[in-house]
Amino acid sequence: MDADAFRWLLTDEGTRLVAEAAAALEDGANELTVQARLRRRADGDLVTAALTQASLRRRARAKFGEAADLLWFTPAGLEQATRPAVAAHRARRLAAYGVDAFADLTCGIGGDLMAVATATGATCVGTDLDPVTAAVARANVASLGLPVAVDVRDGTTLDLAPFDAAMIDPARRDGTGRTFRADAWEPSWDVVTGLLTGPVPAVAKVAPGLPHDLVPEGVEAEWVSDRGHLKEAALWGPALATASRRATVLGATGLATLTDEDDPVGDRVPAPTGAVGDYLVEPDDAVVRAGLVTAVAARCDGWLVDPHLAYVSAHAPGPAALSRSYRVLEELPYREKQLRAALRFRRIGALTIKKRGVDVVPAQLRKRLDLSGDVTATLVLTRVAGAGTALLVEPV
Repeated sequence: MDADAFRWLLTDEGTRLVAEAAAALEDGANELTVQARLRRRADGDLVTAALTQASLRRRARAKFGEAADLLWFTPAGLEQATRPAVAAHRARRLAAYGVDAFADLTCGIGGDLMAVATATGATCVGTDLDPVTAAVARANVASLGLPVAVDVRDGTTLDLAPFDAAMIDPARRDGTGRTFRADAWEPSWDVVTGLLTGPVPAVAKVAPGLPHDLVPEGVEAEWVSDRGHLKEAALWGPALATASRRATVLGATGLATLTDEDDPVGDRVPAPTGAVGDYLVEPDDAVVRAGLVTAVAARCDGWLVDPHLAYVSAHAPGPAALSRSYRVLEELPYREKQLRAALRFRRIGALTIKKRGVDVVPAQLRKRLDLSGDVTATLVLTRVAGAGTALLVEPV
């Protein structure tokens, strides 16, 4: 979709064509049939743009809910856009700081701009290098009635003196696809760290796999998960930081958070370890990436089953907002032949296999076990004090 096609989609005729395409897809028509029908009313390129937009809105409902039907997307923009719950959390932090003027230097299709403008009422400005992406962001903020300006330019050259806070989200793709190397991001890692440690308070959205040792001194690294899925890390510059490391878990009932100040172990002493107790506790991935597993252990008077793995054991379930807990029923043989016999003896047919720290592919193992009983069960394969261990558990 080029800029001219997108401008046409914003006209009355264009929006009607998108709505007609969306209605036909909802009724179960295939895209080729819809395309043939719409070509009686518009040129092929415009029909393709309208049909693509309708398809993107359907896909976007998984991320944006019903609001997707009001918004505009590009394929890359939809994939890279921050989940609304995560963007809203970041916006609330900025609102608590008292931001009145905000700049998003790499705004994409405007997800964070919409969240910040809604949460803070601040004067917001967004920039993006791609004209079509910037036009989509401009249309999105307009569709929600938000007074946000969006410009096509290199945001890293923007004078930030008039702003209370700025944000940057470096592209994490190179010529071969997604890259996890910070030195290959664009804008560069040096630009990101320069912004974070500069005179204007700033936050950077980065990949959750960012190594801890890359985080600049005085910057808070916050790993965020949404309903059990680790989504991103956010780096908060010194003026916005309230901890060194933070795990934030967004769930159906609200928000839970842990910081390095909640961790009684940290790097100061060896973490307590021991045999498996009554419960096995699996911390949320945000907790794991933030290196705060022992903080979860402290919440339930627990210990690690292995010093190198993120499994906690305890005599009570772990904190539900920050972890999943399993009642340990029994230990089964770890060797595959004996394990198969034990599972068949218990008439287990439907088996959920969880693993951590062992070289096992659950789908392949399940196929080899060839179970056929009428009992449903959960099996955990892991290491306890370095030894392979199989645990029959039930979710709490």
